[in-house]
Amino acid sequence: MSRIGKKPVSVPSGVTATVSGQVVKMKGPKGELTFTAPEDVTVEMKDGAIAIAPVDESKKARSMWGMSRTRIANLVKGVTDGYSRTLEIQGVGYRAAMKGKDLALNIGFSHDVTHKIPAGVEVKVGGAKQEVITISGIDKQLVGQVAADIRSYRPPEPYQGKGIRYQGEYIFRKEGKKK
Repeated sequence: MSRIGKKPVSVPSGVTATVSGQVVKMKGPKGELTFTAPEDVTVEMKDGAIAIAPVDESKKARSMWGMSRTRIANLVKGVTDGYSRTLEIQGVGYRAAMKGKDLALNIGFSHDVTHKIPAGVEVKVGGAKQEVITISGIDKQLVGQVAADIRSYRPPEPYQGKGIRYQGEYIFRKEGKKK
């Protein structure tokens, strides 16, 4: 039994939810999102809340039960509050800048790295030396994926700590070799 899946997702005022078959649509002050539930679960509206139940007792149906409930709860939070991830760039001369709709990163390569920002995601660059990147949007998965893609260009290295890291991320530092 899924402890998470048992709880229905409450729909707050100001958010309209529609369920048609396996498709859940949320519309709120920040925008509109949809989620198509897997065939292993059933989705229905009950008393202003969305209830999810597995079709059978198979392992796959039970795992999809909790995942579907969480994804629907993420839709509700996305259309009301939105999501945000902050990245920090550390390293001498490392900086970021917006060039139109693209993010240009100067991170120690012989060339600038440009990252195309998808629709539905907003990126802001700030800080004293243009070293803080804030990614925000209503789709949690898309915001997290864009942040992970940007971080993957220069992940933090353990010896000097240079690279792109999530805000508050702890990097395990190693000692260099001794003479």
